[in-house]
Amino acid sequence: MKKIVLSMVAIASITVAGGDIEPIKTETHTGPAGVSVTSKAFRLDFSGTHYLHYKHFDDGTNTTDKFGITRNYLQVKAYFADDPKSYMRVTLDAKQNSNFDSGSLDVRVKYAFLYLNSILPSTGVEIGLAHTPWLDFEEHHGWYYRSIGEAFSEQHNGGHLQTSSDYGINFKTKTEYFSSELGIFNGAGYHGEEDGEGLRGAWRVTGHILGTGKKHVHKSDTYADVSFFGQYGQDEAKVGNAEGDYTWYGVHAVYNQPEFLASAQYIKADKADVSRQGDGWSVNGEFRLATVSESLENWNMLGRYDDYTLDAGDIEKTTTIAGLAYKYNKYVEFIADYQKDTKDDTDDKDAFMLTVEVNW
Repeated sequence: MKKIVLSMVAIASITVAGGDIEPIKTETHTGPAGVSVTSKAFRLDFSGTHYLHYKHFDDGTNTTDKFGITRNYLQVKAYFADDPKSYMRVTLDAKQNSNFDSGSLDVRVKYAFLYLNSILPSTGVEIGLAHTPWLDFEEHHGWYYRSIGEAFSEQHNGGHLQTSSDYGINFKTKTEYFSSELGIFNGAGYHGEEDGEGLRGAWRVTGHILGTGKKHVHKSDTYADVSFFGQYGQDEAKVGNAEGDYTWYGVHAVYNQPEFLASAQYIKADKADVSRQGDGWSVNGEFRLATVSESLENWNMLGRYDDYTLDAGDIEKTTTIAGLAYKYNKYVEFIADYQKDTKDDTDDKDAFMLTVEVNW
């Protein structure tokens, strides 16, 4: 467990996310002027996630070269003494926003929810600006490289069907061989305008074939999961069709062992506007080079292929990603990748990225 001193006067024991829970300890220091840090919480956890990159991009007409930041999370969880597995979480993100000031980072709230543990058997609940059921699960089980590309169901060159957080409530169940998330949300996502004219139901149900449903799995674990996920209901006009109906669903399977990962999925949007309605599939994999030589222990090869076809005009959109990753230490990973996006076999966009992912 790591402790971080925050002031010259008083400090609570603060652990990095994932550390053991223990009561707050305080120390008092004398010296130059300072401020006290106090909290009613049983424990405070601070953490951060950052995606820093250089990108060379060619859309067939223009070529650009830029440094940028695609994710810049600062997060705090405040745990409660009477139930140390329940907490309040707030996550701030910063990104470039052309509507405000295209030359600087604009801070926004990505998550702000209360999590109550075990309100039902094996079930907790998030209330507020909470996770939507699928993307967080896929990011930690099937696609470990969101730093270089969004998941298939959210990316613009795919279905662009969902966001990772929304205002609502999400019930999360975990057992060894089964887990699920069942939620009701406003529907516009954390950055969309809420029209108040209807709600959206969203779900994920997963069978954990090897009994890993209660674990926080890692690349070094062996697991096999099959999931069914999707959304149904009303939505804001820019996503749903003219009647406001919005229905899409998908199936996903993944197998991981220390040497490699293999994953595949299929999604279909039955009811959405013409820019989203359609269906498609995606496969991705990762090969850990330590399988070949111990000297390559921290090196991984990765690849992904997406294919999504819009019903309107039978327009096919594909994405190809190939890359090489190096785990510098437990906090920092370097990734070099090439990505090619196509639309109807004519509109090609090529990108080469060097990315640093930082987690602390």
